[in-house]
Amino acid sequence: MRMTDEEYFRSCVAKERQLAHLLGHHQIEECYESAGTLWEGRDKLPQWTRQWSACGPLLVQHRIGLVFGSDAAGGFVVAGHTTQHFADHPNPDRAVMLAVVKEVIHRLEHPKAVRAA
Repeated sequence: MRMTDEEYFRSCVAKERQLAHLLGHHQIEECYESAGTLWEGRDKLPQWTRQWSACGPLLVQHRIGLVFGSDAAGGFVVAGHTTQHFADHPNPDRAVMLAVVKEVIHRLEHPKAVRAA
């Protein structure tokens, strides 16, 4: 079953929240007036799943290789151990950004497994 736009948006914000916690941000809030923007105090947190200016540094810092492929559904991207199909996202850019964020989350949650690979 395909997600609605609102469900997709909320899932992206949830991944950003999860990543923020793993990166050491613990007082995270989402204000009603700025839905979809996470804040820690007065600092706006990056929108890693929605902006290349936020996602790009993750890609470099964690040295994530990207592999693109084609399939019957229109293609996919592999970021480390994470695969995202383009058909499941509004556009390929969003698929790639979410793949990067999910892979960074995986690496932060399972550092021993990543080092062994």
